[in-house]
Amino acid sequence: MITTEKNQSTSVIFILLGFSDYPDLQVPLFLLFLTIYVVTVVGNLGMIVIIRINPKLHTPMYFFLSHLSFVDFCYSTGVTPKLLENLVVEDRTISIKNCITQFFLTATFVVAETCLLAVMAYDRFLAIYKPLLYTVSMSQKLSALLVAAAYSWGISSSLLFTYSLIILSFCETKIINNFLCEYSVILSASCSDKHFSEIILFIVANFNAFGTLIIILTSYSCIFVTILRMHSASGRRKAFSTCASHLTAVTIFYGTILFLYCVPNSKSSWLIVRVTSVFYTVVIPMLNPLIYSLRNKDIKETLSKIRNIKNFTH
Repeated sequence: MITTEKNQSTSVIFILLGFSDYPDLQVPLFLLFLTIYVVTVVGNLGMIVIIRINPKLHTPMYFFLSHLSFVDFCYSTGVTPKLLENLVVEDRTISIKNCITQFFLTATFVVAETCLLAVMAYDRFLAIYKPLLYTVSMSQKLSALLVAAAYSWGISSSLLFTYSLIILSFCETKIINNFLCEYSVILSASCSDKHFSEIILFIVANFNAFGTLIIILTSYSCIFVTILRMHSASGRRKAFSTCASHLTAVTIFYGTILFLYCVPNSKSSWLIVRVTSVFYTVVIPMLNPLIYSLRNKDIKETLSKIRNIKNFTH
């Protein structure tokens, strides 16, 4: 009986509808998402290279930023190529194995991103609250440990989610009215008891979301109190400017996630869910390097030097 259930599960396929109900938009959407993906790859990998080659950027803040860029690149790469494929081919099927694999990779890097955003908020708090002791408080060893913890927790959470899915049985082909494999749609395709998996989702997902959000809100509450206590207006502006990019990225990321989970589960809201999913899996990884590079003087100076070197060589 167990062998039969396993055989049934391994032969199950999902059909990712994506945006197939808008046939006239397939080519424009393909070109749009391809452009976004190219900008995402160039922007995030370029950010990593810029931080590595400029000794002035070898600080904890940019160390965390380079890993945020790596995470953005990874989870965009886990989603966008399949999205692009489904826009140009008629066969939109995906095996249960590949679907769970995509979910594992995406979940790993999304959870790691939430952890990194929390770490970066704490880093900004130390930089503003104790500027003279910042390099001692946020040492290279501590920075490396915090980044390792973010990746480790991302992998651990994703493994727990994945385990709660692979113990389930799947009995039939499932049509997914989205372009990626999310936990809820994989869970809904199961024909076995889902109680344990639902408990895992509720506990771990809420712990990740609210735990990191509490760290971020607490850090920024302390930051704002510290800024308000500063006597110098220029000092307040300088302190706030160091947080502006991170605060913008946090607002966009968490705002999108919270909006996605507030959308009612109905057929009329499927398009909203798809558009919102596109935003947090495809668009946000492109926006982060743009947000940090446009508002950061050191990165803009490095880009300017690179352009000058290119112009000189030509």
